[in-house]
Amino acid sequence: MSYAVVKGAGYVLVHTPDMIFHNGTTQTTERYSNPESEYLKKLPEHFRSYEEVVSYPPNQTYIGTIKPEDLRKYDMPWYDKKVEGADRYGKLGEIMPQEEFLGLMKIVDVFDLVKLEKDFTKEVKTKLGNHPLMTEELVAKLKEGDEIAAIEKAIKEQHAEALYHHNKLVGCVKRAHEIDPNLNAHIIHENLIAKASGVLSFLHLIDKNKLDVKDVDYVIECSEEACGDMNQRGGGNFAKAIAEMVGAVNATGSDTRGFCAAPVHALIQASALVQSGTFENVVVVAGGAVAKLGMNGKDHVKKDMPVLEDVLGGFAVLISKNDGVSPVLRTDLVGRHKVGTGSSPQAVITALITEPLDKGGLKITDINKYSVEMQNPDVTKPAGAGDVPEANYKMIAALGVKRNELERTEVAAFAEKHGMPGWAPTQGHIPSGVPYLGHALEAFKTGEIQRAMIVGKGSLFLARMTNQFDGISIVLENNSGQGAKEASVSEEEVRTMIAEAMRNFASHLSK
Repeated sequence: MSYAVVKGAGYVLVHTPDMIFHNGTTQTTERYSNPESEYLKKLPEHFRSYEEVVSYPPNQTYIGTIKPEDLRKYDMPWYDKKVEGADRYGKLGEIMPQEEFLGLMKIVDVFDLVKLEKDFTKEVKTKLGNHPLMTEELVAKLKEGDEIAAIEKAIKEQHAEALYHHNKLVGCVKRAHEIDPNLNAHIIHENLIAKASGVLSFLHLIDKNKLDVKDVDYVIECSEEACGDMNQRGGGNFAKAIAEMVGAVNATGSDTRGFCAAPVHALIQASALVQSGTFENVVVVAGGAVAKLGMNGKDHVKKDMPVLEDVLGGFAVLISKNDGVSPVLRTDLVGRHKVGTGSSPQAVITALITEPLDKGGLKITDINKYSVEMQNPDVTKPAGAGDVPEANYKMIAALGVKRNELERTEVAAFAEKHGMPGWAPTQGHIPSGVPYLGHALEAFKTGEIQRAMIVGKGSLFLARMTNQFDGISIVLENNSGQGAKEASVSEEEVRTMIAEAMRNFASHLSK
C-alpha cells in the first residue's frame, strides 16, 4: 500500500495589538489581580506597528519569503532588524492587519454574534473587497454594521466582549447563551478567532496550491481551543465549521486535541486515512490562540523591548494519495512518547527520535532536517526560557554521540547542519514541528533534503488530568515515484488480471 504525501501548505499571521491588552491571558489576569499595574500602563508603548510586524525576519520566514536558514544572516536580537522590501504576502501565506481580521471574524460568524460599528464596517468592507482571496459572497456577509450605542449597551448590559482597533471601540462579540458558561462572550470570542484564522489559512492553502476545494474529503482541526456547550464542553466541530466557510462541500471532519503536539497527531491521522484508502485528500488546519498573545509581555516590557507576541498564527496542510512526486509520510517511522516513557530529556528524545529511526535502520545523521519546537528565540530568551530549538538540537546531537553516530567534535555544528533557528510565534500548537512543512516541500523539490523529521511535543499536565508529558513524530521522505506507479497499475490492469485469472480457472476445470 502506498504512503500518503504532503502536497501543499498555507500559513498566516494576524497582527492583533489591541487584543494583547484586552484578551491575552497574561494581561487580563494582571488587570484582575492588579488593576493599577505599572506593566499595563507601560504596555501600549511597547506595541509594534503593522509595518514593523511585516518586516520582522521571523514573520517573513513563517509566510515563506525567506528560508529558516536565512535567519542566521541576521544578528540577534532580530526585533530591531527588518527584511528590506517585505510584503504582507509571501509564497506560503500572508500577515493580515487587525482591522481586516475583525471583519473576517464577522464574515465567519453564522449566528450574528459579532457586531461591528457602521463606519468601521464600511472601511473594512472596502479593504476586504480588495483582498485577493475574499470573494464577493464572503465580503457581502459584512452587511451594514451597527450603531455604536447598541454595541456599548451589549457590552454594559449583556457582558459582550469588546472589540478595539487603535484602542477605539469598534464592535463586540455577544454571548450565545444567557447562563451557559461555555457560550459566554469571552469563549465565543476565542472560538471565532480560532475559526477565522483557520479559514484564512485554508484559503491560502487553496490559493497557493491551486487546489480544487471540492476534492477535499476530510478536515482535521488541531488548535488548542474547544467549542461546545454545557452538555458537551469541547464537543466541536471547528473542522466542519471551517470547511463550510471555504466551500469544501464534499468534506466532513473532526477536531483533534493534544495541546502543542496536536498538529503532528493530526498529521499522522491524516496520513493513515489517506494511506488506508478511506479518503484521498485530507486537510489538517489550525487557527490561532488569542489567550497566548503577550504571554511573555512582562519580560519584554521589563527589558524595554517590543512585545513580540503580537500575532495570531494559523496553518493548513494538504495530505493526499501518493502522486509519485511529493514527499511521503512514513507512517511506519513514527515516534511516540508512551505512557511508560518517562519525562527525562534522554527518555523523550529516545522515544521521539531514535526509536522510529531504528525501525527504518536509519542513523540520526540520516535525517537532513529536524523540525522540533520551532519557537522564536527572540521571544523566549528574554523571558528566561532560552533558545528552545537549539536546546532540542543539542539533546539530539548528544544522543548521536552516545550512539556512536556523531563525533563529539561535530556536536557544535549539528544544529546548523540538521536544524534551523526558530521562527514561529509562541502560540502553543503553532510552533510544534509543522511550520517547516511548507519550506520542506520546496527543499525536497530542489533536492536540498531527502529526509526530514517533524516532531511535536505537548504538556498534557496543563489540564490537571494527568502528570503525563506528550510527544509524537514522523519521518518525511523523498518520493521514489513508485507509489503512483503501483496505484496506476492496480487501477489500469485490474480487469486484465481478473480476465486472466478467469481463463486460468476455466482451463483448470476443462482438464
